[in-house]
Amino acid sequence: MAQILVIDDDPTTQVILKKILKDQGHNVAVANNGLEGIRQARELRPSLIICDWLMPLIDGLEVCRQLKTDSDLANIFFILLTSRGAIEDRVHGLDNGADDFLAKPVDLNELKARVRAGLRLQQANQDLQTQKNLLEAAFSEAAEYVRSLLPAPLEGSIVIDSRFVPSQHLGGDCFDYYWLDPEYLAIYLLDVSGHGLGAALPSVSVLNMLRAQSMGDVNFYQPSHVLTALNEAFQMDSQNAKYFTIWYGVYNQTKQQLVYSSAGHPPAILLHDSTDQGIQVTHLKTTGMPIGLFSDTRFTDQRCDIDEASVLYVFSDGLYEFFQGNELWGFDAFASLLVDDRAAIEAHGLDHILNRIHTLNNQAALDDDLSLLRIRFGAS
Repeated sequence: MAQILVIDDDPTTQVILKKILKDQGHNVAVANNGLEGIRQARELRPSLIICDWLMPLIDGLEVCRQLKTDSDLANIFFILLTSRGAIEDRVHGLDNGADDFLAKPVDLNELKARVRAGLRLQQANQDLQTQKNLLEAAFSEAAEYVRSLLPAPLEGSIVIDSRFVPSQHLGGDCFDYYWLDPEYLAIYLLDVSGHGLGAALPSVSVLNMLRAQSMGDVNFYQPSHVLTALNEAFQMDSQNAKYFTIWYGVYNQTKQQLVYSSAGHPPAILLHDSTDQGIQVTHLKTTGMPIGLFSDTRFTDQRCDIDEASVLYVFSDGLYEFFQGNELWGFDAFASLLVDDRAAIEAHGLDHILNRIHTLNNQAALDDDLSLLRIRFGAS
């Protein structure tokens, strides 16, 4: 038995439709005009509405428009009752959200058939929505699991703050930082291709493998050795066609030197505020294809000295690969933001960057995961 709402100002039509629909086993409510119909629709949440087009106060088309713009009521199957037979009228009705039409005078067999068809479609739509909600819940649970594995902020002579914002699809971003020994700090961030659990699972596998240092004779102090071992272990032929980019660095706090290597990942950005030269910006990146594409890929290390008060940003491409209108915002624009807004970032932290990204992106949900590390050297 379905809940059906009839909205019509003609008492005779009300009686006829109510009797026919009740005889079919449905629960039927009646509204005398459009305003009352909207009120009852919000109260009853019917599965199907039959509404007259021409009515006082507001017509059926406006009733349909208002209900279809309400996210809680948009899935109600809406049949417009009309004596208008012109094609342009029906097109106008469909453009404003009507799902079907019934011509006046109502043919009883046609009424029953259209109601049956409408309820089938409404039930199918409801089932799809239920499945969508279950999938979103699963993605949300997976995102929380990934978040639970990520490291807490680091305090001391080196301060690390981080943000992980999963997209509506959940992707393959993951990162970690930890002391290999009292002198050496490892830092990395990776991004697995694609979306969904198929992308999230490899990133978690990499995190657990690196954190446990369970990769045989790998020298975890030498980034290129780590990337080579990962490339051997995660060839895409055996990983459901998944590959990933990664930036991996090891910082020696005694020598104040950073050794790093990357595999197809965006450059890390190092900022140093020099009193005589202003902000110096250095992009830290090495050549190397993403992990998993080719088994014979070679990775190289680079070194750079880190002055006190330097700030290093490591991030995924979800921070800047989005469109503003028809143009990609891009890496250079993001790098400029880090320089131009450095005072606000110092005052408000990474939340300032995320707020700016959300404002520029202008979307309720992100298309890709967003991960960001901010490492401040010589902080204490």
